Amino acid sequence: MSEIKLAAETRTEFGKGAARRIRRDSKVPAVVYGHGAEPVHITLPGHELQLALRTPNVLLTLDIEGRIELAIPKAVQRDAIKGFLEHVDLLTVKRGEKVTVEVFVQTEGELAPGSFLLEHVLNTLTVEAEATHIPESVTVSIAGLEAGASIHAKDIPLPKGTTLAIDEDAVVLQVLSAQAEEPTEGEATGTEAAEA
Repeated sequence: MSEIKLAAETRTEFGKGAARRIRRDSKVPAVVYGHGAEPVHITLPGHELQLALRTPNVLLTLDIEGRIELAIPKAVQRDAIKGFLEHVDLLTVKRGEKVTVEVFVQTEGELAPGSFLLEHVLNTLTVEAEATHIPESVTVSIAGLEAGASIHAKDIPLPKGTTLAIDEDAVVLQVLSAQAEEPTEGEATGTEAAEA
């Protein structure tokens, strides 16, 4: 997994006005909490944080005015329209500590020939992993699967040191038969034929 270092500054101003001023300076307000310690309110460099958060479950090494903390993102608030970062909650972790996170489920291979649809019942899998070895994603093969087939949580191979944190019989993917085929070229639907 990626480990990215960011310089952080503590902040003493709170509220919407203060948050707007922080964002105008190309920074993002954040709060760091965990291990029973008092939450620490900080600001982080906006561009570097945006790049870091492109990596799922990124491990951040925060330099909070000389004090080093390891943290993972727990909640990220973005502007609904423009998509810029508004606020980030970070959870402190220690090397060797186990944490529960969600990782993306990716597929490889092709379904069996025919009109099948792959439904992602779950897009992510809840797993427990060491804080410094969180997988970015997990991959499962769907090669040759036919309608009616399903893949359960227990069927997905996990990296060493990573364990499931959900019911192992939870359905993650299932293959459905296509309901109705699209008209092929040259065939007109009833409405199109009537219009012609």
